[in-house]
Amino acid sequence: MLLDIAQNLKDSADFLGNFELNNVSDLKEFANVLKAYESKGDQYVHTVITELNKAFITPIEREDILQLAMSLDDVLDGIDNFAAMLEIYSIAKFDEYVKEFVKNIQSCAAEILLTINLLSEKKLSQISAHAIKIKEYESQCDILYRRALKQLFSTCKDPIQVIQYKEIYEILEEVADYCQTVANNLETVIMKNA
Repeated sequence: MLLDIAQNLKDSADFLGNFELNNVSDLKEFANVLKAYESKGDQYVHTVITELNKAFITPIEREDILQLAMSLDDVLDGIDNFAAMLEIYSIAKFDEYVKEFVKNIQSCAAEILLTINLLSEKKLSQISAHAIKIKEYESQCDILYRRALKQLFSTCKDPIQVIQYKEIYEILEEVADYCQTVANNLETVIMKNA
C-alpha cells in the first residue's frame, strides 16, 4: 500500500515537471490532473488506515506505517496546493526558480519510491543513502528559496506579482520540507527495525 502511495507521488511529480503549460487556459487541466493524483493519494491513505485498524500484526510498527503514509500524503497535498495557486494567480509560465524547485521535487519523489521499494523488500540497510539524498535535495531547495526571494525583491516592482511569486516559492519550499519529513520517517523505521 505504501508502494501505491509512493508510485502515485512519483507520477504526480513527473506530471508536474513534464506538463507543457503554454497559456492560462492550460492551468485548469494542469490543476485538475494534479488534484486527481491528490485525491487518489487520499484514497490510498484511507485504505492504509482501514487496513491498519484490521491488522493484528504489521511488518513494522503501525504508528510508523501511518506516519509514513501521512507524510507521503503531505507531499501530494503540497503539489496540489502549488497547482491550485498557479491557477488562482493565472501564472502559466515557470520561471527558472520554479523549474529548479520542480526538478528537485521530482528527484525527491524518485528517491522516495526507491526507498519504499527497499522497505517492502526489507532492505533497510540500503534506505539510509537514499534518505540522505532526499535531504540533500531539500537542502538545495532551501538555498534556492533564499535566492529566489532575493531576486524577486530586488528586481520585481509589481507588488501583486511579488506577493504571488513569494507564495509560490513558499509552497514549493514546503513541498521539499515534506519530502525531508518522509526521509526522517524512513530513518526512524530503520533505527527501530535494523
